[in-house]
Amino acid sequence: MAGTPSPGTVSTKRTRIAELAKQAPSMAFTTLSHHITEESLFTAFHRTRQDGATGVDGQTAEEYAVNLLSNLQDLLTRAKSGTYRAPPVRRVYIPKGTGTETRPIGIPTFEDKVLQRAVATVLEEVYEQDFYDCSYGFRPGRSAHQALESLWQGLKGIGGGWVLEVDIQKFFDTLDHARLREFLQRRIRDGVLLRLIGKWLNAGVLEGGVLTNSDQGTPQGGVISPLLANVYLHYVLDEWFEKEVKPRLGGHAFLIRYADDFVIVFSREADARRVMEVLPKRFEKYGLKLHPEKTCLVPFERPRNGPVPAESETPAETFDLLGFTHYWGRSRRGFWVVKRQTASNRFSRVVKKIAQWCRRNRHLPIAEQHTVLSQKLGGHFAYFGITGNYRRLKELRGVVTEVWRKWLSRRGARPPTWEWFAGLLERFKLPAARVVHSVYT
Repeated sequence: MAGTPSPGTVSTKRTRIAELAKQAPSMAFTTLSHHITEESLFTAFHRTRQDGATGVDGQTAEEYAVNLLSNLQDLLTRAKSGTYRAPPVRRVYIPKGTGTETRPIGIPTFEDKVLQRAVATVLEEVYEQDFYDCSYGFRPGRSAHQALESLWQGLKGIGGGWVLEVDIQKFFDTLDHARLREFLQRRIRDGVLLRLIGKWLNAGVLEGGVLTNSDQGTPQGGVISPLLANVYLHYVLDEWFEKEVKPRLGGHAFLIRYADDFVIVFSREADARRVMEVLPKRFEKYGLKLHPEKTCLVPFERPRNGPVPAESETPAETFDLLGFTHYWGRSRRGFWVVKRQTASNRFSRVVKKIAQWCRRNRHLPIAEQHTVLSQKLGGHFAYFGITGNYRRLKELRGVVTEVWRKWLSRRGARPPTWEWFAGLLERFKLPAARVVHSVYT
């Protein structure tokens, strides 16, 4: 784009916002929308996934890019003048777990994603100065593996303690719009940005040709939704825990949160039970409910004696976070350590998805099947390949190999022999299980 400044120029402008936000933690910003420019929209365009699902208008990134400059200029004019109309999101459902339960996802139009990205980038500079270290989800420079590492180090430091495992019922569907606006106005008073956020919250959902609106929820799938969720839980949970809860506790405690998934670890049982009693009331005050069956207090102190669980068994005192089951086990030197392995529901989900893919695509050329299966296994290892989880990684590779053999054997009237399949695996090797994230590095 002609006249587009270097990334450094845009970054310098955003850095200035961050400096002001850090210097004045109680100040509300009244002028931020001037940072939404053609250049920032251009950057947002390139940061937006180009091959994502289309919204209600069916427009792809490639089609939008045909007249990119004029499209962005028009988008900027409508956003600043107040004439921009946020289109409804397109409702789709994705599987949740291994059963029939599904999770609703809202897909904005591509243009809406670009504008949301530009607005979110500006707001991030403010809120990154406010958010606490306990929050890891959908933040620049932070990841799920950092959250897991912080949790692992914290558990090791206090010898396990008591873990409050929490599940918020349908958080993204029940987030209260009025409360969210109240939270946003503590830091953001820019009319243009608040008006745009209000339009996104009120845009509604289009499903089966029927448009529905609600005064609750922000669609999973929206570019700005993770930031709004973090703002909401920053005030409802993080700030409350740090400023009001921790000073009243008798022992040590820490919170680890990734978006709406979180656990609180306590060194003392009495503290854990007090917080467990008051936490539902705190969330109900802001229109949120905790799942009564999935929210529980887990005694997770370091074992002192007794039999060591077999390698194939998961001890009774466990909890799950971010796809991993955490439990106590012996190290190679015989010491008790906190171990992590792929949670059973996540393992089953992966196997089910791969089996479905193999069934649907069993008549594709074997080379193509091998490429896709290698990518799926590689992606799984990239996330779940942490220290102590090698056995589950190897187990998954074995299961996927057997699933592939099963569906290849149904390609024709004469099933291939084991010898044939063994030869095929020699030629088309699947990726070996490997630990990508090692605590030793």
